[in-house]
Amino acid sequence: MRRMRASIPLSILAAMVLSHPAHAAPDEPLEPIGSIPMQGVKGRIDHFGIDLKNDRLFVAALGNNTLEVIDAKAKRRVQSLKGFGEPQGVQYVPKFNRLYVANGSANRVDILDGTTYARIRSIEGLEDADNVRYDAAKQKIYVGYKKGALKVLDAATGDPSGDIALPAHPESFQLEQAGERIFVNVPSARQVAVVDRNKRSVIASWDVPGASANYPMALDEAGRRLFVGARSPALLLIYDIDSGKVVSTLPIGGDTDDIFFDAARKRIYVICGEGLVNVVQQQDANRYILKSTLQTAQRARTGLFVPETGRLYVAVPAAGASSAEIRSYRIH
Repeated sequence: MRRMRASIPLSILAAMVLSHPAHAAPDEPLEPIGSIPMQGVKGRIDHFGIDLKNDRLFVAALGNNTLEVIDAKAKRRVQSLKGFGEPQGVQYVPKFNRLYVANGSANRVDILDGTTYARIRSIEGLEDADNVRYDAAKQKIYVGYKKGALKVLDAATGDPSGDIALPAHPESFQLEQAGERIFVNVPSARQVAVVDRNKRSVIASWDVPGASANYPMALDEAGRRLFVGARSPALLLIYDIDSGKVVSTLPIGGDTDDIFFDAARKRIYVICGEGLVNVVQQQDANRYILKSTLQTAQRARTGLFVPETGRLYVAVPAAGASSAEIRSYRIH
């Protein structure tokens, strides 16, 4: 992810912070339940992968050039894997017990054995390899990279099978499960590109009205809504995925880099590097309100929502004498 930042207006930020204390009250949607220290991890922390069966989190410690392996059930780090070059995206594929790790500065995707963590293969020549997604139905891996493309890989072997051209570097993207579209944030082009993965081409481009720096994204496929986080200004934009139109916007915290949709509770969790997690409640498909704001830490802008366990994890980089950590929250 790029290092662009945009600050939420002070009046909005103050209202958020004053109305919602640092520790969640019993009726708050997010309850802090502990943290997992990552001693020695320095610099930025990017995205997560997960092995649900074994309660493992895989954390891309971009600034540390490591992949951190976390036992979420035991609440401890079990391994710090070295040899990466600014890891950004991580995807675990349970069917083949494989880990796909995108390396931004090393310009490659590493494929690891999910048990031993031995490197099985590297796909080279993927400049600024970034986000990674898995199409389980077709057993394909998609990797956003270079100045504008998604690389398609076979999930079993890692064999490349072509590119999908984009107008600029892709950031977060989401795959339809019941359809064939991929929604891609392309911030340099100030648009959301809509890709048909059968045709392997862009079939529509949606503007980002009144905003720019659209990095994170989440999808409510059943509800026909796409949630896009912008940093300048700090806004959540809600798109109708049938018309491509923005149906609502909402101010959010600054410097967001991860957004998640909670289908069971009709909520959106927005992780913001300003040191906040915004909880946005969906009232209906076109109406959204800020339900709660939880303070976290400066530069804590990535994480993972796990609906199967009702947990939200937030990555907190090291600061001063404080080590890097993963903070855990129970969803209410």
